[in-house]
Amino acid sequence: MEKLNINQWAKEDRPREKMADLGTEALSNAELLAILIGSGSTDESAVDLMKKVLNDCNNSLNTLGKKSIHDLCEYKGIGEAKAITILAACELGKRRQAETPEERPDLGTATKIYRHMHHLMQDLDVEEFWVLLMNQHYRLIKKVRISHGGITETAVDIRIIFREAVLANATILAVCHNHPSGNLTPSRADEELTKSIQRACELMRIHFMDHVIVTDGQYYSFHELGKC
Repeated sequence: MEKLNINQWAKEDRPREKMADLGTEALSNAELLAILIGSGSTDESAVDLMKKVLNDCNNSLNTLGKKSIHDLCEYKGIGEAKAITILAACELGKRRQAETPEERPDLGTATKIYRHMHHLMQDLDVEEFWVLLMNQHYRLIKKVRISHGGITETAVDIRIIFREAVLANATILAVCHNHPSGNLTPSRADEELTKSIQRACELMRIHFMDHVIVTDGQYYSFHELGKC
């Protein structure tokens, strides 16, 4: 029976496409390793080749990491470059396991948001608008600059805010922008935008924590003043 190349497989069975659609957790160890080496031999696909290698390692990644470049090059379809790639990936996995997880900043109050964002905004001569995406413990997942605009205002597309929130699996969000003039008083546009974001959060079942306006040395919190 003629061997099928990976690019002839059904899309949902190809490792790269499967990872893009379903995430890394959906792939077997052999499939993940197949992505690294890219191709197999004339006799078998990259996935089948890595299944064979893993089988000889009792399906242990730890044992695989102890192999030498010479050991891996004994397999048809694995040259020095592929062997080095496999062992480099094993070493990265070992180093990651040894690291302490990165501590995510706690942004549970307007003061903490101000302190976190002040250094980014204190010297700006135009307005920037950022969204801060958090987990249920108010720990920052990521912050995203949504717009960079004029001296007195910047355009904000709410759809972009919620696209980022969904992609990050955020359960809490806050927004933040600066007033280069130093005037903390929110504009009418600031007030309307805050209300629009709050309504959208209610629909998306995301907790809208605050809208913080930053100047160099002070901040304005919609939440602290009972406006959101």
